[in-house]
Amino acid sequence: MKKYINKNIIKNFIIIFSLLILSEIIFKIINNFNILDWSILRIMLSDLIISMIISCILYFIPKKIHKYIIILITFIISIYSLAQTGFNNFIGVYMSLSTSSQLGAVIDYIREFILSFKWYYYFMLIPFVVSLVYFIFFDKLVNKKFKINLNKNKYKELDKKLFIKKSLIYLSSILVILGLYISTLYIPFMQNKLQTVSNTKLFLNPSIPSVSIKQFGIAMYGTMDVKNYIAPVEEEIIYETDNEEIEKDKTRSFDDTKWNDLISNESDQTLNSLNNYFINNNISDINSYTGMFEDKNLIVIMMESVNDIFINEEDFPNFYKLYNEGWHWENNYSPRNSCATGNNEMSTMTSLYSIQNTCTANTYRKNTYFESIFNLFNNKGYRTFSAHDYTAHYYYRDEIHKNMGSGHYYDVEELGIDFSSQYKNWASDEDFMVKVLDILDTFDKDDKVMSYLTTVTSHQPYSVSCIQGDYYLDLFKDEDISMDLKRYKSKLTYLDRGLGVLINGLEERGKLDDTVIVLFGDHYPYGIAKKTINTVLDYDVTVDYEAERVPFVIYNSEMEAKTFKEYTSYINILPTIANLFNLDYDPRLYMGTDLFSEDYKSLVVFSDGSWKNELAYYDAAKGNIEYYTDKEYSVEEIQEINSMIDLKMNMSSLAIKNNYFNYLYNKLNVENNDESNICEFDKDKINQKES
Repeated sequence: MKKYINKNIIKNFIIIFSLLILSEIIFKIINNFNILDWSILRIMLSDLIISMIISCILYFIPKKIHKYIIILITFIISIYSLAQTGFNNFIGVYMSLSTSSQLGAVIDYIREFILSFKWYYYFMLIPFVVSLVYFIFFDKLVNKKFKINLNKNKYKELDKKLFIKKSLIYLSSILVILGLYISTLYIPFMQNKLQTVSNTKLFLNPSIPSVSIKQFGIAMYGTMDVKNYIAPVEEEIIYETDNEEIEKDKTRSFDDTKWNDLISNESDQTLNSLNNYFINNNISDINSYTGMFEDKNLIVIMMESVNDIFINEEDFPNFYKLYNEGWHWENNYSPRNSCATGNNEMSTMTSLYSIQNTCTANTYRKNTYFESIFNLFNNKGYRTFSAHDYTAHYYYRDEIHKNMGSGHYYDVEELGIDFSSQYKNWASDEDFMVKVLDILDTFDKDDKVMSYLTTVTSHQPYSVSCIQGDYYLDLFKDEDISMDLKRYKSKLTYLDRGLGVLINGLEERGKLDDTVIVLFGDHYPYGIAKKTINTVLDYDVTVDYEAERVPFVIYNSEMEAKTFKEYTSYINILPTIANLFNLDYDPRLYMGTDLFSEDYKSLVVFSDGSWKNELAYYDAAKGNIEYYTDKEYSVEEIQEINSMIDLKMNMSSLAIKNNYFNYLYNKLNVENNDESNICEFDKDKINQKES
């Protein structure tokens, strides 16, 4: 009896552990993680613990179904590993249960998702195949050799003393290994000194999936993700200062009397950490660009799935005119995250980093932001509106934009644009711009107008026949490019002609000179394989986050054309616009910086904490740095940059989770802090409706 128990548990343990380790090694190799660093020891210990727990649980389950349970577990891990690898390749981030609200959106383009898999991704299924082969051909031989008979019934009664003894030994073994595992979170040589978030913090909350998976392995990450979804652990972030005033010769100054009083009287430690962080944030100076566009109209256009392929005078002359005759940034990026379009739209409107691996725009759609782009223009006396030529199928824009301060949000139905409920067919951006001009016509001649537009026609899919993807195919029939690129260009043609409609319409109305147009891509067309995109661009999109590079243009018909080489992203758009239009804004409330400020540091930060500039690319997932020049950073300089990024992202997340800007507005502006007025902003300024 004793031998039977030991052999059966040990056999199951060895099988499960071997299959888990095989899964981890294949995952690391395919995802280009180093398998020889110290993280493999931590991963092996976690797989030991998981294997021991599962084999112990199997003891209490009928022996005849053990093999089916092990096969099922292996199948789940193999499919999960395959899906995570494919998702990271397709979307740019690893999956989390925190973004399960977007499952419907993924299902809509499941064909493109599967087609994006590289052939060797399917090696992830090897552990599952091995488990099948073992149990079909070898399990009986192993049982016979080690005299394990799963059909015997004479062992139904187990000696209680023996059971307790063996259970205690087994439990003790698990606890010892668990202790060793926990020690790996603290032992210095097992930590990457360049890592942005410590392993102890990631163990409690795997907030950065790429780093978590690399450090803890795919099986443990999945376990941690489930745990955190069911019982989330919020890290307590305490930010304190000595409150000593640092003398700065600043051309912008603020009366912080009320804010300091609030800090003195606030008992909530989290809110006071945010208060201390923002009040001590940097105040950028005014500069030679301040007020350059004061009192002009503004149209911000977030262009769906647009990358540098759009910069083509022959194919897309209208955009090229804006790009070539305006200001453009050669090194602008739109880092992807779990809900790239919605989250990047939100980040543009607030200059806050979205919460890693969370569909932030949707999850926190009830938040209000008095410092948003809409409210800054509302307070300047502008009439504001926003529009998108699709429904609220993915994002709750009707609620999000209203709480951002948009005077009115128009969706495709209110605009009266023809659209299809089929995923592959979208509304026309040409029709969209016609409707935008109609809205502009409803305002009085003397009204100053600010609008935020999000296009849709160039959205994937590109691998299947569809109305917009086929409509302009003849324009590109002679080009030696793949069919998905031709369909993409056909869709971009809709957008380009839509821009032509807008430019001509503004000129006909005498509004072009008085209007500033800001354009940027929300993300690259990730429905097209990177190697395919490489065939039409002059840089390699498969390395160093280069796929995230997208156009960023500021255009006015009276401006002098300029090219900027600084590294930047959408996080800097709001403070830059606020400075150019000389709006009444506090630079301390934003994670981005005015691009024309002397304080601006050329840098782009990606969603996992990786970063890039002229000198180097730091890979947060791998914890290493690659240099582009002979100049190198010291370890201390890299740690300083990483700490700055980590602090910004953490404080941004904390502010969003606590609806901090709603709190701050009401505390500083509502007389006697009447809590009943919270969220009730000045209706005359913020909820303006067009006639």
